[in-house]
Amino acid sequence: MTMENPSALDPKLVDRAKGIILRPKLEWPVIAAETATVKGLFTRYAMILAAIGPVCGLVGAALFNMGGIVGVLVASAVTYVLSLIAVYLLGIIIDGLASSFGAEQNMLQSMKLAVYAMTPYWLAGVFNLIPVLAFLGFFAALYGFYLLYLGLGPVKKAPEDKAVLYTIVAILVSFVLNVIVSVFGWLVALPFMAFGAFIS
Repeated sequence: MTMENPSALDPKLVDRAKGIILRPKLEWPVIAAETATVKGLFTRYAMILAAIGPVCGLVGAALFNMGGIVGVLVASAVTYVLSLIAVYLLGIIIDGLASSFGAEQNMLQSMKLAVYAMTPYWLAGVFNLIPVLAFLGFFAALYGFYLLYLGLGPVKKAPEDKAVLYTIVAILVSFVLNVIVSVFGWLVALPFMAFGAFIS
């Protein structure tokens, strides 16, 4: 890589994504000790990776002629924004639950956990390029839940005997938030999709 031909992606982002997916037990302690800000977690990581699914979904819908492009564009934009809000709310809830499970109450650490555990799900957004493969995102989300479990000890100092229940509660919260995001995104987009079908 030269100055004339810089990398399209921040190498730190790529290294972090690889680390959290391929060697999470080693990566979580590194994450726990890092100096970070909530703003940095979102602008340098979450906002970039969370865009993969909506962008690929938009391209996939165009390639396979799935409804009006305006409706799909609106659904993608709304889902993108709401998914970031959902991760932020998940971080707040993880932190709010911390004392109930003997974990450390620390908002920054909770945001690290919420953001980085979403990595496999966000990366699996590439399957949206071929709509029939989009369901594979579900399996990536399951791995994300496992990452969340692995991170509770190093990042939140959760006792091992309470980590499973803490994870289950966080998963339920995450599931509800993501259902709301999906449903709301498509409800907003439906009028645009119907209009696009009407004029085509």
